[in-house]
Amino acid sequence: MSSTAKPDIPKPEIAPEAEVAEEDDEQSLPPPEDEPAKLRFDEEEGSLAAGRATIVHYAKLAPSRPGVYRMIDGRGDVLYVGKAKNVRKRVQTYARPAGLDTRIERMIAATRRLEFVVTRTETEALLLEANLIKRLRPRFNVVLRDDKSFPYILITSDHWAPQILKHRGARTRPGHYYGPFASVWAVNRTVNALQRAFLLRSCSDPFFESRTRPCLLYQIKRCSAPCTKEIEFQDYSALVREANDFLSGRSKKVKDLLADEMEKASGGLDFERAAIYRDRLAALSAIQSHQGVNPRGVEEADVFAIHQQGGFSCVEVFFFRTGQNWGNRAYFPKADRSLLAGEVLSAFLAQFYDDKPPPRLILISHEIVDRALLAEALCTKVGRKIEIAMPSRGEKKDLVEHALANAREALGRKLAETSSQEKLLRQLADTFGLPRVPRRIEVYDNSHIQGSNAVGAMIVAGPEGFSKNQYRKFNIRSADLTPGDDFAMMREVLTRRFKRLLAEAPNKEQHVHLVASPFVAEADAVQPDRERGHSNLTVATPLPIPPPTSMHSGARKRGPGGGREENALPDTQDESPWPDLVLIDGGQGQLTAAREVLTTLGLAIPIAAIAKGPERDAGRETFFIPGRDSFKLPPRDPVLYFVERLRDEAHRFAVGSHRARRKRDLREAGLQEIAGIGPTRKRALLLHFGTLKAIERASLTDLKEVEGISAETARRIYAFFHDGATAT
Repeated sequence: MSSTAKPDIPKPEIAPEAEVAEEDDEQSLPPPEDEPAKLRFDEEEGSLAAGRATIVHYAKLAPSRPGVYRMIDGRGDVLYVGKAKNVRKRVQTYARPAGLDTRIERMIAATRRLEFVVTRTETEALLLEANLIKRLRPRFNVVLRDDKSFPYILITSDHWAPQILKHRGARTRPGHYYGPFASVWAVNRTVNALQRAFLLRSCSDPFFESRTRPCLLYQIKRCSAPCTKEIEFQDYSALVREANDFLSGRSKKVKDLLADEMEKASGGLDFERAAIYRDRLAALSAIQSHQGVNPRGVEEADVFAIHQQGGFSCVEVFFFRTGQNWGNRAYFPKADRSLLAGEVLSAFLAQFYDDKPPPRLILISHEIVDRALLAEALCTKVGRKIEIAMPSRGEKKDLVEHALANAREALGRKLAETSSQEKLLRQLADTFGLPRVPRRIEVYDNSHIQGSNAVGAMIVAGPEGFSKNQYRKFNIRSADLTPGDDFAMMREVLTRRFKRLLAEAPNKEQHVHLVASPFVAEADAVQPDRERGHSNLTVATPLPIPPPTSMHSGARKRGPGGGREENALPDTQDESPWPDLVLIDGGQGQLTAAREVLTTLGLAIPIAAIAKGPERDAGRETFFIPGRDSFKLPPRDPVLYFVERLRDEAHRFAVGSHRARRKRDLREAGLQEIAGIGPTRKRALLLHFGTLKAIERASLTDLKEVEGISAETARRIYAFFHDGATAT
């Protein structure tokens, strides 16, 4: 789908419907005698009776108009966000004495207050509901586990020689945007093929302006080199038009044009020119051949199919634009296992399009509640007609079946991966003598160059794999820290991490327990127990741990009025931000520094350190655990491989964070930060390469060719950009 830069657009999800006649009366204040004390708030906190009393009280304050309501517990955490055409009637359904799902009763029992927002229409309520669910991530709602925007292809229009590039984020730069694509890999593959087909430049404007000779892309026939006028302005503009036509769905027109030009060149015995057109046609054919299913009768659509198995749900999404398949992605939304497929899909769709422009057609595998309302909400959001359909035959049905088959396979793979990860975690607990199987492992590492641009890094792993959205980096700030003091850096990182966690803990439901294991930092140290945090989403939409199964055993019950409630209380261990194991990349010294921090803060968290083997050999690592002698694991031990993966990921993240910070500082300080580089050599380098990015990418041979740069200076420049960073 092509579009010019547009501002961001509003928001959407679904809540249970009440089977109660609508009222026309306006909201009225409750009589003075209806005080909370007389509504049996003296019941034990967390009991069902206390929750019902809360709802009865707030129902009298609720508006009899469309809007959104939030159910909030005693700690101030939002339990559930719902929308209704008549908020008062909807809230009153929760006070029914019987006929409610066990899961809903648990939600009611935890409710201590309600908040309401009035909207003009039910459509606005739907948009607001989805926006609040994505932002607040309530425990009892279906939650879309995704925090990534989709990549697009951008052909710019703010330069006389437009550039083609991949783009993610706000569409603020003038140009034509094509997408969304399901992955960066799909965008990169398509951009590379488009460069071969249309010879558009991909370099930045500063690099473009500084060129005095064509770059390598011109030599390998992936750019027409407008920077050095190897192609005339009119001819380059024609290439840009052809690229826009192809991405806008007029691919047959473009291919016919290229075929005609190839025939003309061949007829005129200009075989070299004919070969260029032949290669461009081949590149276009390669793009379409990699796209798999390319429907003839569907110009622009998103296809959603959901499959459920083992208490999990997988939603597979295919993107079709301009009659071409632009990839697919699997999502694993966090949802209660008792919800039906259509209920999960309904909630998923509203949140999915909360921050993404919808296509004109949305195809779904299961019927959803409020289909017409959701279509109206999306139409209001983008200002054009949106159709949501569940096809029963024909090509559209085939597309849905294809997506459903992919959903089945994706969920099967994810279940297998999760099972393997659970087995490794159990083996890790046995090997390290942990009191329980870890659900959250935090790994810490530092990276710096002789103390400069020091960065600490924390990565998180669990039964679902790496939780990249919970990674944290710490810029080392201590002014009195000795440069290169790894132990002091580790103390600062852990102090900041756990002080913040302790500061947030009093606002959460937590209790303290002793950890009777050799890991305790001190014999009488205590650790805050499992806390229900909000940061439970993971990148790449990994599979969530299913909630407890004890709440259901018989036939499925319905929500108030026969509608559906969304997402039971998740496993509190899965939700907790407190680690079950802290793993330090380092030896006995780092472990001692880490234990000092935990002891000072009064925490008893299992902790271990992993030191690299002789000559940094993988497979010969030494492990340090409080109360035990250091030990090694057999080279082929799966636990060793698992811990190495954790360590290597922390190392990668630490070094990457350090390099990003160093590059920012370099841009501010200039190339003079490199030994032997002063203003004169800096000027020579910039005149030769054009930009700092080009200097960074230059080979050692290219650096030596710069006037005034000796072989030793070139080596220092190359080392600075490529292999200077170290991680402990």
